[in-house]
Parts: sequence; structure tokens; C-alpha cells
Amino acid sequence: MERGLFAPMHLLVILIICLLIFGPKKLGELGKGLGEGIRNFKSSLGGNDANSKPNSTSATTNSTSSTTTPEEKK
Repeated sequence: MERGLFAPMHLLVILIICLLIFGPKKLGELGKGLGEGIRNFKSSLGGNDANSKPNSTSATTNSTSSTTTPEEKK
């Protein structure tokens, strides 16, 4: 038999206790929040996230805003 904290029977007991304390709705919200936090942490470490799309509109906005008219140069 496997001994230790992460044995399948121990994890099952911990899950049942958490379900009794928090309830199914709150436990789902906690899991969602934890998943989003981990996802944000990984994306901040890795730079770009695989799910995020490159923002091409900011590059075009910056290039058009850098051009000046002859009136603005005065």
C-alpha cells in the first residue's frame, strides 16, 4: 500500500471534508479562481500566453500617431 499524504484514500477524505465545509457551489468558485490565478501566473512568467492573440492594432495605432503634420512641427 502507498503511504503518505497524497494517497488516494487521503485525497478522497480531504475532498469530502472540503465539500461539506464549503458546499458544491463555493467549491466550484474556489477552483475557478485558483485556475485563473495559476494561468495568470504562468502567462506572466512566460511572457506571451498561448491563448492570447498578438495585438496588431496597437502597432498600427502607434505608427499613425507618430506622424506629425507640418502645422504640429511649428
